[in-house]
Amino acid sequence: MKHLTWILLLLSHASLPAAEKPLVLWPGGAPGALGTAAKDIPTLTPYVPAKASGAAMLLIPGGSYSGIYEGQAEPFALWLNEQGITAFVLRYRLGSAGYRYPAQLQDAVEAMRQIRGNADKWKIDAKRIGVMGFSAGGHLTSTLINRPEDGEIEGREQTASVSARPDLAILCYPVISMITNPHATSRKMLIGEKPSEELVRLTSSELQVRPGLPPCFLWHTAEDKLVPVQHAQLYAAALHQNGVPHELHLYQHGDHGTGLIGTNHPWFGDLIYWLKAQKWIPER
Repeated sequence: MKHLTWILLLLSHASLPAAEKPLVLWPGGAPGALGTAAKDIPTLTPYVPAKASGAAMLLIPGGSYSGIYEGQAEPFALWLNEQGITAFVLRYRLGSAGYRYPAQLQDAVEAMRQIRGNADKWKIDAKRIGVMGFSAGGHLTSTLINRPEDGEIEGREQTASVSARPDLAILCYPVISMITNPHATSRKMLIGEKPSEELVRLTSSELQVRPGLPPCFLWHTAEDKLVPVQHAQLYAAALHQNGVPHELHLYQHGDHGTGLIGTNHPWFGDLIYWLKAQKWIPER
């Protein structure tokens, strides 16, 4: 039955536009690049819907900062397209290739700037550009809305004129804390074996929330054995304390990675309901 679901899903996507050619995020070479192999060249892949609403989403897959989990990339870009949202999949530099914080954030900040700076080209609303991340990609999502300034590159021309902060954020079973029940692989890949106390706190997203952040949608499962549900709870509590609009959904059942495309999970409907309330997708 599961295989049949995937076949039907692929058939349903057959009429959707294919991904456009990946864009090299840093044509002149990424800042601090360690080489010129594919692992040193982050990319941004656009997916343009047949009927666009004007909203856009930067899509950040997870993978423990050691890989890019493709099940959270194109399948969700196509799903966002079905909602009328233009999607951009970010394949960022990884700890497994020797990159530590803030290299990943530099890639996310540059991606946001390229999307917003070319809003007219993509026929999107520069004030409706969000970010959606899974697992470690959820951590990068939270860092992008908390501390985009850490990903700034001195001398970049767009820095003053084009904001890198998303207009809303969706965090799916996110890694959040590097202090409380941290996900060991994500922590090691992002900040190394022996990070300073300052760096640990800087990359613990629940400690970096401030008033004025964009609205957030978070979800997690209570049975998650890889990234404890406490991560989402800590972040939601920090959002609440700082008066940031947010919605938190905790589902009783499901392990890490529950709710991928091809499954029947309530989070899809809950997210669509929330996006409609944010005026991001039209009522049908």
